[in-house]
Amino acid sequence: MTKILDITNNIKQNVRKRKICSNMEKKVAKIYTMGELLVEIMRTEKDKPLDAPDLFKGPFPSGAPAIFISAAAQLGNHAKIWGGVANDKFGDLLLKRLTGDGVDVSAVHVAYTGATAVAFVAYDSSGDREFIFHLDGTPAADIAFTETGDIPDFFHVMGCSLTINDRVKAEIEHACSYFSAAGAKISFDPNIRPSLLRDRGIISITGKVMECCSVFLPALDELTLFSEGRTGLEEAAAFLLERFSNLEIIHIKLGKRGSRIITRETDIEIPIYPIEKKYPIVDPTGAGDSFDAAFVSGIAAGMSLVDAGKLAAKAGAINSTVLGPMSGDIKNNINRELV
Repeated sequence: MTKILDITNNIKQNVRKRKICSNMEKKVAKIYTMGELLVEIMRTEKDKPLDAPDLFKGPFPSGAPAIFISAAAQLGNHAKIWGGVANDKFGDLLLKRLTGDGVDVSAVHVAYTGATAVAFVAYDSSGDREFIFHLDGTPAADIAFTETGDIPDFFHVMGCSLTINDRVKAEIEHACSYFSAAGAKISFDPNIRPSLLRDRGIISITGKVMECCSVFLPALDELTLFSEGRTGLEEAAAFLLERFSNLEIIHIKLGKRGSRIITRETDIEIPIYPIEKKYPIVDPTGAGDSFDAAFVSGIAAGMSLVDAGKLAAKAGAINSTVLGPMSGDIKNNINRELV
């Protein structure tokens, strides 16, 4: 009986070893990004504006590029970010969270002067958000890109990062041009709040990134803005595909209507992941960034557009069920049936 048990245990161990080897041999996509690292401090209740005394909760690790790269790492990619934090408790919080998720932070500069960037956030009953950013003049706005020869499969850009200051914008544009010329795909979520435009045209801010962009991830109002006021999805998408020759995929976020993927050959509707049937939506901040990470991860892994779109919907939904823009447990929930 003992011999039989030993043989059985040996078989199980060998199977486990084969599985581990198989996973190690499987290609892991490289997904990189660059931009602001900050902490978010949030009102504890809705309808408490930022111009009056009231309670806050936080700090939470945040920054659109940070949320994106955290989700990309949780989805099993080799994920890396260029950014900056201060040598303070908020900086420690960000680095611990990112490294804990598996993000390569070797390109994150730790400054011994100044303070880590902060955003204050308030919600109203309609779901709209109000922000105050302390960003420019912090280490988050002191980012430099170095050409290392390490080329990712995808380099992701957030439009909000392009509005920090002209120097950060130039560094991100340099990274886009360098990686694109070396064969990487560029994915781009415009994610630019109107208040950040400061009377500048959208293409004057994003044009160099759009020239390199392969995967464009706008919300519906952003699609209209980029297509010079065209309100029809098909017309707007056709305009952009004609204008930007590198553009291959436009994945439009439509809120509760799901999303829509348009290419030169296909037009696909993706439903929402109906997580509200079981879990309440607590904090949608960061849902779009997680959506981006899952879609890019799916494309990088060779998924079909439909499957990558469904993965994106699920990741965004998971992230919205917990307070804090990076608090959704994507790693442990993405492969579970949640609804």
